[in-house]
Order: sequence, then structure tokens, then C-alpha cells
Amino acid sequence: MSNTPLILSFILLLSFALLFLFSPHYKHSEISLPDEIDDLALFRRATLKHVDIRAVSRLGTTNPRLKIAFLFLTNTDLHFAPLWERFFTGHADFFNIYIHADPSSKIASPRGVFHGRFITAKKTQRASPSLISAARRLLATAILDDQLNFYFAVVSQHCIPIHSFNFVYDSLFSSPTQFPVQRSFIEILSGEPQLWDRYIARGESVMLPEVSFDRFRVGSQFFMLTRKHAQLVIRDRRLWRKFKLPCLNKDSCYPEEHYFPTLLSMEDPDGCTNYTLTRVNWTGSVDGHPHTYYPPEISPELIHELRVSNNTYSHVFARKFSPDCLKPLMDIADVIFRD
Repeated sequence: MSNTPLILSFILLLSFALLFLFSPHYKHSEISLPDEIDDLALFRRATLKHVDIRAVSRLGTTNPRLKIAFLFLTNTDLHFAPLWERFFTGHADFFNIYIHADPSSKIASPRGVFHGRFITAKKTQRASPSLISAARRLLATAILDDQLNFYFAVVSQHCIPIHSFNFVYDSLFSSPTQFPVQRSFIEILSGEPQLWDRYIARGESVMLPEVSFDRFRVGSQFFMLTRKHAQLVIRDRRLWRKFKLPCLNKDSCYPEEHYFPTLLSMEDPDGCTNYTLTRVNWTGSVDGHPHTYYPPEISPELIHELRVSNNTYSHVFARKFSPDCLKPLMDIADVIFRD
């Protein structure tokens, strides 16, 4: 009897292997079978980790310290770690950090609050479903790690904070009357000029019947999800079967910008703000990349400009910054973290 759990686990893994091996979706997938099986096992464990936030509030305190999980998705060194260190200082009980670093890149282990925060990672590639997998891996790991992780913020190595931690936290958890019904901050757009080209990037009818064109959405790959939506993302199998398929037109295919907005728009549109808290400047974009800021552009005026939003909340993060912006940013850190 003692071997029964091991036997059941082996049968489960074998079933997954056979399912994907003979599935027509797998045969044309860009995600390898071993990676898919590893992810499914992780996602299953995280899916079973259901936490009732109201129940958490009865664990000995009427005001549990709900946390923000910061999920760093990177394929280079975290050049702005010193600036983030300043951002996190004094708030150890209110955040967790998780880093998905492309294992094919030689990335130095950061010190301070970032030390030891790397999760088990797989190779990633721009404009491929591997970036979706990486973000889902981060979400699942953070869900399993701490039941108090309530918001999950996906950021890149090129992102910087443009407000203090207190400002960000208080904005998200400002009113006890909202607890625990906060919404996810994710950009969801339906009227973009290139939307049809993006929709048919895998083939004109490939997304059907799961995703019709009128339900297809686009948005930023950097977002902040509630725990409810993070669990929804890692539970999904139906839409993932479509979005992991390879693209015929690489110029119009950015799965990480389509999958999350489409899934959440289909499953819980009222639970999303439809905008992101990360400011990105698309003026003068090159090869699908947004404007990159360089040292001569760094100033207090730029920080104040980047904070401005047309929505209810101020922007709290911004991208994209070149690594050599660290020094001028540190020089005005007092301005950045003064609200």
C-alpha cells in the first residue's frame, strides 16, 4: 500500500505523455513535451492550493498583511536591482519576489532581497508561447509559496518603479470596503488596427471554435492580477491549446500580448480594469519594441510625466530603460520615491 501514491503519480505522468504525444495540438506545438508535463504538474498543484482570503483574515488578525508578488521575467541581469532594493526597503512583510531567468543566459545572482529568488525556469523566446509559459510558471510558484500573495505583478528587467512602495500598496489595498474584491490591472484592447493580422497569424481559422475574432483581444504582456485571476490563468487548458500553436506570420504574432487579455476578457471581463499600471511609450517604436529611455532623458520631469494616467490609478511602473540608466535613476531616487 505504501507504494500506491508513487504508482498513481507514475500513471498520471504517463497519461499526460500519451495524451500530448498523440494529440494533434501537441504535434504542432512550440512547447516541448517534457516542458509541458512539468508545467502541468506544477499548475495542478497550484490549482489545488485554493485560499479563501476571508478565511485568512481569521488566522489571528482582522487585518492580514496581504502581499504583492513581484514576478520578474528576464533573460539578462537585473540591472535595476539597486533601484528596486530602495523601493522594497522597509516593507519585507508586504511583498515576495520571484525571478524566471532564461537558463540559456548567463545571469548573475543578485544580492539583497533578490538573492535566492530564482524559480525553476525554461528557455524563453520573444514572440513565442514560451513567454506565456514563463508567466504562468511564475504565477503558479507564487500561489504555492505564500497564501497571502494576493496581487501578482509581472515586470521585466527593463521595468522600474516610479512611485514608492507605500503608494503602490495603499493604492491597491486602500479601502477596507473593497476587501477582497479588487480587480486585475491588465490592458484589454479590441479595436487595434492590426488585430485581424494578429488573429490569423497561425492561420485564418486555427483559433476556432474556442476563440472567434470578435472575442480576440490584445494588451500589454506586463500586468497585475488578483489571486483569483492568477488561479484562473493556471487552470486554463482550452485556450492554451490554441495559443501555444506556432505562428505562420511571425511579424504579427505576439502570443504573450494576446493570451492573457483574451482569456480574462472571456472569463471575467467585469473583474478587470482593462488598463495596466505599467507605463510604456510606443512613440517611435522600432521592430515591435517600445521607446527605450537613455541616460540623457532621465530627469524628475520624466518621472512625473510617466506617472500620469488617463485612468483611475496613476502608473506605478514604467519601461523600457537601458541598463546605463541606473546611475541617473539612483541620483534622483529621492524624487522617484517621494509621493
